[in-house]
Amino acid sequence: MTGVNDDVPGGRELLRVEGVTKSFPGVRALDGVDLSLRGGEVHVLLGENGAGKSTLIKMLSGAHRPDAGRILVDGAPHGLREVQIRSARDAERLRIATIYQEFNLVPGLTVAENLFLGRQPRTALGLIDRKALRARATQLLARVGLDVSPDTPVAELGIARRQMVEIAKALGLDAGVLIMDEPTAVLTSEEVDTLFTIVRELRDAGVGILFITHHLEEIGALGDRVTVLRDGRSVAEVPASTDQDELIRLMVGRDIAEQYPRVRPDEPGAPLLRVRGLTRHGTTAGPVFEGIDFEVRAGEVVGLAGLVGAGRTEVVRAVFGVDRYDAGTVEVDGEPLAGGDVRAAMRAGLGLVPEDRKGQGLVLDASLQDNLTLARLDRDTRGGLVDRGAQRREAAAVAERLRVRMSGLAQPARTLSGGNQQKIVIGKWLLADTRLLILDEPTRGIDVGAKVEIYQLVNELTAAGRAVLMISSDLPEVLGMSDRVLVMSQGRLAGELPAEEATQDAVMELALRPPHGTPDGNHTNESAMEGSDVR
Repeated sequence: MTGVNDDVPGGRELLRVEGVTKSFPGVRALDGVDLSLRGGEVHVLLGENGAGKSTLIKMLSGAHRPDAGRILVDGAPHGLREVQIRSARDAERLRIATIYQEFNLVPGLTVAENLFLGRQPRTALGLIDRKALRARATQLLARVGLDVSPDTPVAELGIARRQMVEIAKALGLDAGVLIMDEPTAVLTSEEVDTLFTIVRELRDAGVGILFITHHLEEIGALGDRVTVLRDGRSVAEVPASTDQDELIRLMVGRDIAEQYPRVRPDEPGAPLLRVRGLTRHGTTAGPVFEGIDFEVRAGEVVGLAGLVGAGRTEVVRAVFGVDRYDAGTVEVDGEPLAGGDVRAAMRAGLGLVPEDRKGQGLVLDASLQDNLTLARLDRDTRGGLVDRGAQRREAAAVAERLRVRMSGLAQPARTLSGGNQQKIVIGKWLLADTRLLILDEPTRGIDVGAKVEIYQLVNELTAAGRAVLMISSDLPEVLGMSDRVLVMSQGRLAGELPAEEATQDAVMELALRPPHGTPDGNHTNESAMEGSDVR
C-alpha cells in the first residue's frame, strides 16, 4: 500500500489549526502550531513524547482550550468556520471523535453500555432499549472483528480488546474527523491488520483521520501526509513516503546513528539472578508457568520473548515477589530470595518496570520528586523524618540525567507525557541503586528518540556490572538489545538463543512450538487468545 491516496488527491478540507498556542505553569506545550486535515486522507502527527501531540488532540476533543490561535472546521456547504470546542459534546456535535491512548471506558459497565454511553437508544417511554442497544453493539463489534458478547463487563477484557472496544465506540459516532492516538500500541499483529483495513475503509469513505504513532513503519503503510511537532512547534509537513531516517531527524532535531545501540560485553560476570524450577499452578487448563530455569549474569541483557499469553510477565512478577509461586527457587547472588515479598526483592537489588506504568509503576497524583524517591524512602528517612533536601537533590540529578521534560519536581506524574512517565519509573530504580533491572515492555508508546535514550541507559547499567532482564513484544527490539534470548511458549521455556543465532524466524519457531509435555498445544489462557504479539 503506498502512502498516497490517489482516489482523493484533494479532498475537502475538514479541519484547520492556525497558530495555536497553549501554556501550562512553567511549560509552553504548543507554540504557534499549524495543521490541516482533508477528507479522505490519513494525516500522521509525529513527534517525540512531550512534543505537544497530546495537548493538540485534547484541544480538538474539548479537553483543553487554546490560549491563542484558531480552530476551524468544515461547515458544509459554507466551507471552514472558526469554532470553540469547550467540551467533548462540542466535539461530538462537530463530528470529531477521538480514540485516546489511555482508555476512556467504564470498567464496571458492559461493552454495549460503554459503546453507547450517554446516547443509549430509548423506548417510547424513555427507558433504555436493551434489545436495540445489544443489536447496535453487536454490529459495531463485528465491524472491528471483536468476538465478545455485548454483555461482557469491560473489566473482564484484556488491554488489546479494550482498545478494540474504544475503536468500535468511535466508529459508532459516525465522525467526519477521527483522531487516533497510538491505536496500535497494545494490539497484536492480526488486530493491527484489522484496524488498518478499517482505517482504509473510512478514508475511502471520505473521513479525515489524524493518526498518531511511534511505529515509523506504519506511516508509509497507511499515511498520506505527516506533520512533525518538535518542542511544541510544527517544524515540517512532508509526504508519508519520506525516509525514516529523515523523519527521525525532524522529530529529534539530530541524527540517530543506530536504532539499537547495544554494546555487548566481552564476557559476562557471575550470575546475579538464578531461577530454578519456578512453577505457578493455574486452572484446569494448565499451569500459568512451569519448570522455569534461567539465569542472568552481571553485565548482560537477557531478552524474554514469546507470544501473548506465553507467561513472560507472570514469571517476572513472581521473581520480583508481586505474585506468589507454588514451586521452585529464586536466588540473587547465590542467596535464596523469599517468594511473594517485594521488599525482600528490592533489598536484594531487584527492580521492576511494569508493562502498565500508569496503574503499577507510578503514583499518578504524587509529585515527580516523590515518585523518583519512592523506592529508596527508607534511606532518606532518619528518626522517622524524611530528608526532603536530600530527596530533592537526588531527584533533580536523575531527572536531568534522563532528560525528563517537566516544569519542575513538584509537577504531578499524571501530567507528564507517556515517555517522560516511563523515564520517571526507570529513574526510581536508578536512585534505588538497583543491580538487576526487569523491564517489561520498556518502550511501548515511546518515541524513537526516547527509546534510544533508554537503550543507552541499559548500556550504562550493564557496563557498570549490573544486569537487565527485558520483556518486549517488539521482536526487533529484543533481537537488537539482548545478549541472549529466552523464548517462552505456553508457560514453559521453549529454548535459549545466543545473540548471533537469534533471528526472527528462530524466535518464532520456538515461540510456536508446543513445549515438551503438551504435544497437542492445547494449554492456553485468555491472554493467549489475543493472538501473536510479534510485529
